[in-house]
Amino acid sequence: MKFSSALTLVAACAIGLAAPAAFAHGSEDHAGKPAAVRKEQKDWGIAGDAKSATRTVTLAMDDNMRFTPDKLAFKQGETVRFVIRNQGKLLHELVIGTKPELDAHAAMMMKFPGMEHDEPYMAHIPAGKSSDLVWTFNRAGEFDFACLIAGHYQAGMVGKISVAR
Repeated sequence: MKFSSALTLVAACAIGLAAPAAFAHGSEDHAGKPAAVRKEQKDWGIAGDAKSATRTVTLAMDDNMRFTPDKLAFKQGETVRFVIRNQGKLLHELVIGTKPELDAHAAMMMKFPGMEHDEPYMAHIPAGKSSDLVWTFNRAGEFDFACLIAGHYQAGMVGKISVAR
C-alpha cells in the first residue's frame, strides 16, 4: 500500500471514530450554545449579536408539526432575536435557509436521522423547553424555516420568511 493511501485510510478511520459524537441527535438537550458563534455569510443572512437585535419574535412549535406563526416578514438589515418554544413532547428544531438547502438537509436527515447539526441559523429545542436564536437578515428575498428532524419536514413543519429591501 502506498504511503498516501495508508495516510488517507488512517484519516478516514480517525474521522469515523470521531463522527458518532458529532452526529448524535437523539433526545438529548442541544439547547446549549457554543461560546463563540461562527459568523458565516449565507444567502439568507448572517449570525447576529443579541445586543444588536432590534426585534424579538416568539415562535411556538408543537407535535402537530406546525410553527406558530408560520409566516414572518422583516426588513433587510434587521437583526432578530427569535424566542423558540417547543410546546410538544418531542424534540423539535428551527433551521433557517433556502428551500433547496432545507430540501437537501431534510433528505440527509432521513438517511441519517441521528445526525447532529449545529450552526448559528438553527436551534434544537427539547420538549417543553425554549431557546433563542439571533439572526441578521442582511439580504432581501424569500427564505424558509423548518424542523428537519426526520419526518417532521415531510409532515409540513415549515414556514416562510420574507425580507424586503
